[in-house]
Amino acid sequence: MSLRIHLDRKNRRGNEATIITGFTGPEDEMKALGKLLKTKCGVGGSAKGEEIIVQGNKRDKVLEILLSEGYKGARKAGG
Repeated sequence: MSLRIHLDRKNRRGNEATIITGFTGPEDEMKALGKLLKTKCGVGGSAKGEEIIVQGNKRDKVLEILLSEGYKGARKAGG
């Protein structure tokens, strides 16, 4: 599974959000992963559609968590 971690500033009224895309699997697993990421980062967010959104610029922390949870294909995308 190749997860990509993006930083998004568009359409968020100046706030940043970390977007995780590329998750393949059941929606309940995606929601559980979203909950884990939000809890470990200490921020809010959501998991819907085909992406997980974590509030703030948490790319490094999210990458660290994903790798420790066994998602070997996780990597940063974009600048």
